Amino acid sequence: MSDMTKWFEGRRTPFDLIERLFEGDVASGAIKVEQVIDGDALVVRAELPGIDPEKDVDVSVSGGELRINAHREEKIEYKERGSYRSEFRYGSLSRTLPLPKGAKEGDVTASYKDGVLEVRVPIPVQPAGAGTKIEVKRG
Repeated sequence: MSDMTKWFEGRRTPFDLIERLFEGDVASGAIKVEQVIDGDALVVRAELPGIDPEKDVDVSVSGGELRINAHREEKIEYKERGSYRSEFRYGSLSRTLPLPKGAKEGDVTASYKDGVLEVRVPIPVQPAGAGTKIEVKRG
């Protein structure tokens, strides 16, 4: 067993790979995002390098959810003296996120720069008395 642990030193262990799988890090088809509150808006940044945002990305809002769908297709060819090599990668990516309560579909905006899609969703101001007070009675 000690020989086996020595082999894994400095390498990823099977447990690391399994953990990454459950975290969605291994080709899961899910878009990696970060969500932050910036003032009065929810900002969603999605990592989408190497795509054409006008052709390959669809951002939609429906039923209180934000949906981001993207399709990537990339082909690179290498031609040198007497040799040829081709590499490609393709696939569909998607992510669905809940919107803040009361968010209006028409107020959502999206922009793309340097491989990052940014979606801004204004957060509506909730009235101070939005909750219902429950009276507590002695028993």
